[in-house]
Amino acid sequence: MSSNMDAASPSNDLTKECQTSEHLPEQLSDLVKQSIPNHVAIIMDGNGRWAQAKGKPRVVGHRAGVKAVRRAVSTARKLGVKSLTLFAFSSENWRRPDQEVSLLMELFFTVLRREIKVLHSNGVRLNIIGDTSRFSERLQKQIRAAEAYTADNQGLTLNVAANYGGRWDIMQAARTLAEKVATGEMTSSQFTEAALAQHLCMQNQGEVDLMIRTGGDYRISNFILWQAAYAELVFMDTLWPDFDEQAFCQAIEMFNSRQRRFGLTGNQIEKIRNI
Repeated sequence: MSSNMDAASPSNDLTKECQTSEHLPEQLSDLVKQSIPNHVAIIMDGNGRWAQAKGKPRVVGHRAGVKAVRRAVSTARKLGVKSLTLFAFSSENWRRPDQEVSLLMELFFTVLRREIKVLHSNGVRLNIIGDTSRFSERLQKQIRAAEAYTADNQGLTLNVAANYGGRWDIMQAARTLAEKVATGEMTSSQFTEAALAQHLCMQNQGEVDLMIRTGGDYRISNFILWQAAYAELVFMDTLWPDFDEQAFCQAIEMFNSRQRRFGLTGNQIEKIRNI
């Protein structure tokens, strides 16, 4: 909200009312006006199909996808995005053929080891979200080392969702609060949306503004269900290995072309925009 605005004006009253509503994100005025999303999430789909279209094994597509990750991180930094969340491996991906899962785990380990210095030198903080307990001890150790190495960086936060599911995220947060209620650490009346949100992955980051899915499918596949409640969804036919700066900027343009209403009317949003 503008600091030099007349506190008694109708538009100021509207913004104040919107910002204090428990059903809306905080700082609604800033959210309505933003041109660059603070938090972008991407479902990176299409690696296997990209490789198969070229007559190559699926793992070739996954390796090409790593290059697309580098481009996405670089573009996000350039645009001023604060958080970038990438869906690398879902809790459902364990159903894939054992050989492909093994190759993905090895690729994940290799990328963590090779890319961490580059991320650090560019001020990127790495944050792995998901249930990492199912990974090998070797991979878990590499994850802890990579996170610790970049922990103090103040630039882009790169969240990599690995063995992650949106339902799992909500359940593990709810279970934590339920245990606190059972032990008397908190009362059932304190079991609120705000309390639950504080125990989700990425609890110290802003909610997702823009979610992009590549590969031509139109679903969110159990990805950050809570955090993307008010996100704009952009579905692209581009296969992930072909996702480049131009495609990223195209998604941003689509984000900017939409009117984010957060339950309000179009007229109310226009009043907020004009403050």
